[in-house]
Amino acid sequence: MKRVRTEKLKGKKVAVVGLARSGVAAARLLQAVGARVTAADAKEEAGVADALSRLDTHSLVVRVGAGYEVALHEAELVVISPGVPSRLGMLSAARQRGVPVIGELELASWFLNAPLIAVTGTNGKSSTMTLLGMMLQACARTVFLGGNLGAPLCEAALMTYHGQEAGPGSPDPYEYIIAEVSSFQLETIERFHPWVAAVLNISPDHLDRYDSVADYVATKARIFTNQSAEDYALLNLDDERVAGMRQGLRARVLGFSQSALGGRGWPEGVYQEEGRLIVNLGGKAEVICRIEDIKLPGAHNRANAMAALAIGSLCGCPTDVQRRIVSSFSGIEHALEIVREWRGVRFVNDSKGTNVDATIKALESFDRPIILIAGGQAKGGDFAELKDPVSRRVKQVILIGEAAQQIKAALGAFHRISQASSLREAMDAAIQQTVPGDVVLLSPACASFDMFQDYQDRGRQFKALVNALP
Repeated sequence: MKRVRTEKLKGKKVAVVGLARSGVAAARLLQAVGARVTAADAKEEAGVADALSRLDTHSLVVRVGAGYEVALHEAELVVISPGVPSRLGMLSAARQRGVPVIGELELASWFLNAPLIAVTGTNGKSSTMTLLGMMLQACARTVFLGGNLGAPLCEAALMTYHGQEAGPGSPDPYEYIIAEVSSFQLETIERFHPWVAAVLNISPDHLDRYDSVADYVATKARIFTNQSAEDYALLNLDDERVAGMRQGLRARVLGFSQSALGGRGWPEGVYQEEGRLIVNLGGKAEVICRIEDIKLPGAHNRANAMAALAIGSLCGCPTDVQRRIVSSFSGIEHALEIVREWRGVRFVNDSKGTNVDATIKALESFDRPIILIAGGQAKGGDFAELKDPVSRRVKQVILIGEAAQQIKAALGAFHRISQASSLREAMDAAIQQTVPGDVVLLSPACASFDMFQDYQDRGRQFKALVNALP
């Protein structure tokens, strides 16, 4: 355990801003190590009641609702949740006073001892890390799987802390930590140091938060900041923005590509040759599987599998285990999830497709006529990029949410468009349009917060409507 960090936190006044899952996990960790914690959130108390119920409020100061900013006035350290913009005025003011402002990801990293594998990218993070986790678990490795997906990293940090507190020689609870990492989390890292850092792809996203695409790309590249020559940087060489990160990295560079062949001057990693996926590490090339062994549809899922295979090989996972897992992996909930075949119609839940690029990849994954349900809260992407794939693959678009008119205008001459006031109404309209052989695809290209609690709520409501069909 990194005891020096623990000792510096004991008795320290720490403000935790944002009481979603990450904020709660950070507060629990800080309370455990003896920090004097103030929990703050812009929501009123009723809106954070569930979060507060998971904390020891006897040793906690709570500042919520109007005036919650006072939590920062006496703070010696500020820890923010990913959903809290790191450029807020009150955080800038704290920095000017010399108060460090970090994120939950950075805080957790102070306590972790196990090799840390960090995966970022615009799309595909959850699928890649879930597949990797399954590979390592099949190799009987003890793995923490979390970060931006599922359990916050501070939960792994708390388990590590409790394990070390049990006494000298206590085993670490994890052999590997696999963390999905978002650009929001990377904004506030200082010493966050992954053994393997992977960037899967980059397409314009979150432009409601970043000044430009270049600003977004630079934030993603922060994942490599603290790596050394003993670490690994894994890059998608088919993505121009990601491949451009290769220059200046201190870590050992690995690549994966569906178009390049492994050869002279090509970095170690995973490549494609004669319909096979081949891992080349340390000059040793080994066939992992055939492309058709990958169960999930779409080139983007092949790329995700290649990334997982590269990291699995680094971790010593045997080829036969990797082949078995990758050929049986059917994906994660809300990501091109096949819900049901009904009267010859396939219903697919891609609620996790919250940006334009994700929806384009979803459309390109099917060779059947598509009825697309899209829309929600815009995130600053260019909906005009949907025009070509929609015109080639979609027989009907049904739009919902705040961005409906914006998407309709961006689709230009494509006129097979209707609007619905609710997801249920959109489903009813879709069913009226279907014939056997069609795909009804929910892939919104938007955030969910205008109509739903989150993308998971949106996806589960869609699945409930599908499963209720007679």
